[in-house]
Amino acid sequence: METLESALALLLEHAAPVRETEEIPLGDALGRIAAEDVASPIAVPPFDRSPLDGYCLHSEDIAGASREHPAVLTVIGEACAGCGEVFAVERGQALRVMTGAPVPAGCDCVIRQEDTDEGMEQVRMYASVPHNRNICWTGEDVPLGAVMMHRGDTITCAHIGVLSSLGVARVRVYRRVRVALLSTGDELLQPGESLSFGKIYDANRAAITAHLQELGVRAHVLGSAKDEPQAVAQALAEAAKDADVLVTTGGVSVGKKDIMHKVLPLMGAERLFWQVAMKPGSPLLCGVYEGKLLICVSGNPFAALACFEVFAAPVLRKMAGKAAYENRRLRTTLRGEFGKKSPGRRLIRAYFDGVQARLIGNNHSSGSLSTVIGCNCLVDIPAGSDALCDGDEVEIILL
Repeated sequence: METLESALALLLEHAAPVRETEEIPLGDALGRIAAEDVASPIAVPPFDRSPLDGYCLHSEDIAGASREHPAVLTVIGEACAGCGEVFAVERGQALRVMTGAPVPAGCDCVIRQEDTDEGMEQVRMYASVPHNRNICWTGEDVPLGAVMMHRGDTITCAHIGVLSSLGVARVRVYRRVRVALLSTGDELLQPGESLSFGKIYDANRAAITAHLQELGVRAHVLGSAKDEPQAVAQALAEAAKDADVLVTTGGVSVGKKDIMHKVLPLMGAERLFWQVAMKPGSPLLCGVYEGKLLICVSGNPFAALACFEVFAAPVLRKMAGKAAYENRRLRTTLRGEFGKKSPGRRLIRAYFDGVQARLIGNNHSSGSLSTVIGCNCLVDIPAGSDALCDGDEVEIILL
């Protein structure tokens, strides 16, 4: 039986990052993984500009100016944002400027219009402004050639905004990881179908598909399959032609209908391991088929999600090219009590508010799904632990 760490290490060892790239419009890049560094082709701002409405001038011309003793300058024109006209401002002159307008060479300050009489031909200045004050200088925000996005970055709205300001229209990203998902079980029905006695709705398929979308993965949902080893083996082998990873739910324990132990040899897949020393999700079965990982999680809903989060999510993030792919862990204090001893390692549901981890509900069984709502972390309880009390220090896995 593998430990959580050894099982994850085995999977990550076989998780080759996708190297194929594609160039896409910047507007379609949210959440994608950058495949190359992007350096600024221009400086931002690309010219010295005014950050306010006022007048640009030579600071020496208004030294000592006040309301009692204003400085009077000749106004040579007006420049607004987008103005392409080039002005030359001599000593004793001022150019009226609006926010975003270019500041002519030679001008070393801008005075806000509130400190003037807002004159159009001549302007009275009621305050002095120091040298180099109130000017946004060329390259002040982004210098020419500065790297603003690095390979491996997950592209955010901030990246898209900054790259747009640089005039970048297209970016190169890694292609999406392709995952084929199959849920198994004679008992499964799909939402919308009439629920007959002995049947249940397939929650795993829906939950894991949604999680794949959150991870930015391209999901190929194969649907649900009956407990027929040969049919499942054929379906997975066919899906593997266009998938990077195969994920299944159900059929991994020790019962008569736990068919995945037969499916792997029927496919010709190599088994990496079966069973992990943790609860829930201990009957995790993983293998490799034609160089592609096969991750088979339990059919119990919480066990399926917990295993997917702990094992499959880091694998998919690594394959996607993300620089940080392992789950984040931290030490915190527990709010609430977990009354059971933990002879083996156990993961239980909690909500981390930035200060404490609050336990969610009292039902932490592997088949319970409702308490996943609001869960943003798992409390990792070491094997051999006593019951947990309010205020105990614990380690959590952030989701």
